[in-house]
Amino acid sequence: MTHAPQPEAPARTPRRAAIASWIGSALEYYDFAVYGTAAALILNHLFFPEDAPTAVSVLLAMGTVGVAYAVRPLGALLMGPLADRLGRRFVLMLTLFMMGGATFAVGCLPTYEEVGLLAPVLLVICRILQGLSASGEQASAISISLEHSDENRRALTTSWTLHGTQFGTLLATIVFIPFTAFLPEPDLQGWGWRVPFWVSAVVVVVAYLIRRSLEEPPRFEEEVQHGERRVSPLTQVLRFHKLAVLRVAVAAMVNTVNMIFTVWSITFATNGHGLDRSQMLWIPVLANLVALGAIPVAARIADRVGRRPVFIVGVAGPGLLMYAYLWAIAEGAWPLIFLFGILMSGLLYSASNAIWPSLYAEMFPTRVRATGLALGTQIGFAVSGALAPATATLLAGEQLDGWLLPAVFVSAMCLVSIIAAVAGRETAFLTLEQIDEVHTRGGEKTAAAKGLQDTKA
Repeated sequence: MTHAPQPEAPARTPRRAAIASWIGSALEYYDFAVYGTAAALILNHLFFPEDAPTAVSVLLAMGTVGVAYAVRPLGALLMGPLADRLGRRFVLMLTLFMMGGATFAVGCLPTYEEVGLLAPVLLVICRILQGLSASGEQASAISISLEHSDENRRALTTSWTLHGTQFGTLLATIVFIPFTAFLPEPDLQGWGWRVPFWVSAVVVVVAYLIRRSLEEPPRFEEEVQHGERRVSPLTQVLRFHKLAVLRVAVAAMVNTVNMIFTVWSITFATNGHGLDRSQMLWIPVLANLVALGAIPVAARIADRVGRRPVFIVGVAGPGLLMYAYLWAIAEGAWPLIFLFGILMSGLLYSASNAIWPSLYAEMFPTRVRATGLALGTQIGFAVSGALAPATATLLAGEQLDGWLLPAVFVSAMCLVSIIAAVAGRETAFLTLEQIDEVHTRGGEKTAAAKGLQDTKA
């Protein structure tokens, strides 16, 4: 009697998964960073009434930065369950074209002078599409890289997603420097600002070519074949993993550091203290160059000593150094601005960036990982992203020159992030299978037993 050949078990491909996650994350944060930089320097003049006071136009532009973060929880509700049901790769391809298309469209929009109020409306629509896309892109990329990873290198493998974030931010800033430094103001306001948005089309093509051959990870395929699928991933998360979602959401408030450093501090320096904008753009460039080396080092340390210690250092350090950085900007002390900016963002903040993908993703079992990760991170990113630039603008005063209160705001957000991380479980030394068992035993089975007792009562 002959037996039909059994299909080969899916193989882990950590390197390919890391590259695919890296390129998508680079696109996502290129798009976000290029918009944030443009909003701080140019868009407040082009998409809002010219007769509005500077503080008001800047506040409106910062508000459009926050819109993309505000809709990200909605995107998590849509994209996370899709990734857990239809596959991580499916969502990665979908979000790739959503993000790239919306960014390219921003570069084609008419200005307020040309179409009036329709201009900011179209701008907001593009930002909404970016936000919906980003919410699914990052959770799916982290999940697929985690589940493809070797067990003793999960922090390192998933860190390449955030490594792509740093590269995308770096690329966005570099692209803007020659336009702001060498183009005459009329050309910059006319067509120059559009080119960085159009560059995203190139990244989309490269990312598509890499991702089209990526397979689903083995652990996810096992869940699809043998796991229970009668209850939707979103329902499972909301019933059994609410505390994990809350911990991730609060821990993700550390994103406040990134929003203040990459977006708000530029407008604080240029509009509040009259510093040269081209020179200010070099600070995130150098910080991101340092981050490209710091992220894999921090991740490798976390694989050896644990997630939480490295994450806490990466949150507490920027929370304290933000005082020195904003003070240096207010004083116009360029050497100190560069020193504190690079130490704060390039070195210390990179530690938290390197660790949070594995730290947050390992708070959920495989069957609902993308849903839980997307929902938790996007709630946290929405709160910090929507509130940070606008709140700092209000705290800085009418002349946008106050530094102390914005720094206090950042350190407060960092403190709550640390508390949330300490409340979580250390998972660095468990396998993915053990993590699934722990979360099932501690979450779903406990909740199911409680439900049975309530029924008998």
